[in-house]
Amino acid sequence: MNQKIILVLSLGAVLGLSACSEKDDTDNKPAAVPQGPVAAIHKSMRPVAPVKRWYSEAQVSRGEVLFQQNCAECHKPDASGDPNWKQVNAEGKLPPPPLNGTAHAWHHPMPLLQQIVRRGGVPMGGSMPAFGGKLSAEEINDILAWVQSHWPDAIYAKWAQMTAQAARNKG
Repeated sequence: MNQKIILVLSLGAVLGLSACSEKDDTDNKPAAVPQGPVAAIHKSMRPVAPVKRWYSEAQVSRGEVLFQQNCAECHKPDASGDPNWKQVNAEGKLPPPPLNGTAHAWHHPMPLLQQIVRRGGVPMGGSMPAFGGKLSAEEINDILAWVQSHWPDAIYAKWAQMTAQAARNKG
């Protein structure tokens, strides 16, 4: 085989492998890689570039405490929710869905996520109580930051794109 062809193929293989690396060279932290059910559902959604998220680590830390105090009883401490979240239960309500990227939460733009926490899930067929009288807007955002910190980059990127589109359509 021609040496130029071998060189080009070798270089292509090296570049291809480096593009598949699970390291984000911007901060030397491993990039979020879908695991478990998230990986099975969203294999084809891995973004090309690292995703900048709207929240800070401080928000995630505060959100974890608030989630455990207010949400974990129903949505599970790891945000995995009820495995039968799509099926109406004996009370005729939808059970608490997973919030870890394996259900539908990431399909909702930020204003709707905030509204659901504030007003509750009853209008959407669930039984989640309203937290608007108990949690401030900042606390709700902290909880959402913790929830979204569980979403792989691919899911978060798709959510961010959808949220931006919803904002453009509203304005």
